[in-house]
Amino acid sequence: MKSKPRISVIGAGLAGLTAAITAAEAGARVTLYEAHQTPGGRARTDTGPYRTNDGPHALYSGGPHWSWLARRDLIGPLAPLPPREVTRLRLHHRGTLRRTPPLALLRLLRRTPEQAPVDCDFLSWATGQVGEDGARAAANHAAVALFHHDPGSLSATFVHARLRRAAKLPPEARYVRGGWGPMAERMLAHAWDNGVRIEIGARVQTLPEDGPVIVATSLDAARRLTGDDGLRWDSGRTALLDLALRSRKGDLFAISDLDAPGWIERFTAQDPGLAPEGEQLVQAQLPIAPGESKADGVARAERLLDLGFPDWRARTTWRRASVANGRTGAVDRPGTTWRDRPRVDRGDGVFLAGDQVAAPGVLSEVSFNSGIEAAMLAVRAVNRGLVPARV
Repeated sequence: MKSKPRISVIGAGLAGLTAAITAAEAGARVTLYEAHQTPGGRARTDTGPYRTNDGPHALYSGGPHWSWLARRDLIGPLAPLPPREVTRLRLHHRGTLRRTPPLALLRLLRRTPEQAPVDCDFLSWATGQVGEDGARAAANHAAVALFHHDPGSLSATFVHARLRRAAKLPPEARYVRGGWGPMAERMLAHAWDNGVRIEIGARVQTLPEDGPVIVATSLDAARRLTGDDGLRWDSGRTALLDLALRSRKGDLFAISDLDAPGWIERFTAQDPGLAPEGEQLVQAQLPIAPGESKADGVARAERLLDLGFPDWRARTTWRRASVANGRTGAVDRPGTTWRDRPRVDRGDGVFLAGDQVAAPGVLSEVSFNSGIEAAMLAVRAVNRGLVPARV
């Protein structure tokens, strides 16, 4: 009896791991290719003394991906935020740090996502609701779930839905102990246990021809691999400043910049194991405009650090600055929704998964949701014998 064609998954990030697991659980023969030596994609965690991630490593518990992970025991131990740290969140507004949000921001949060129009930019819509000052503060606060230099220019529906998720009480954000990396490793082991053939350090140059292919890479890499120039969508560009500081009693947990998009968080507040004993791991995330440099973003971060982390320069034991360009998920312009992004089914047995494709969700949720959809479509193609040859 002839065996079924094998489903190939290219990329072992969150989207690719999800796709491989889903397809294998559905009975498919699956091969997972990863160009790097460790899985996780942008979810990889550094293995040195400072366990940093490429951006934040919180999971929002309100999406279906949370239950998908929980059912398979893939989330692992969580690092809860101590109650005292909740009181150490500050908002940078009108040049000073404050404990309470502007009243206009609270008023805006009472609006439902359905009240925010798709075809209007967020700043214009929110200004009509609460005035321009409150609208700008709200747009900038939403940057923690957007990583875009001008959130107010994006679709009102898109921004407002993320603003409400980010500001929800009790918070939806959950922190996996040890960062993203351990969860990605659990997912890889689960894929292996379900019969997935795993090729680590295997850089794929052309699409495999022995069955459906799920391309779970960045859009740039997918465009090069498939030759499909239509695989494009807007994302953000963010300066990241990682710092290790000698511990100081009373350091803030986080600063949200309401005067300009930006966020600083002390990740060891909830997970002390991310840095050696006696040190704190802090990351500043400052979205930067096309004409701005990494240095511009870092300079803004340093000004916020001066306000919220006294003597941080003298306490710094390690420092790293980088730029996340097009690696922070999709952003939707006015008049567009997630349905307008590059579709999952590309035809001819090729499927797309990742955080910039046509699937719902906030940040990493899009990767999980698109990975599941791509896998089910690929399995359906195999079961129906719809596996075209590619030349």
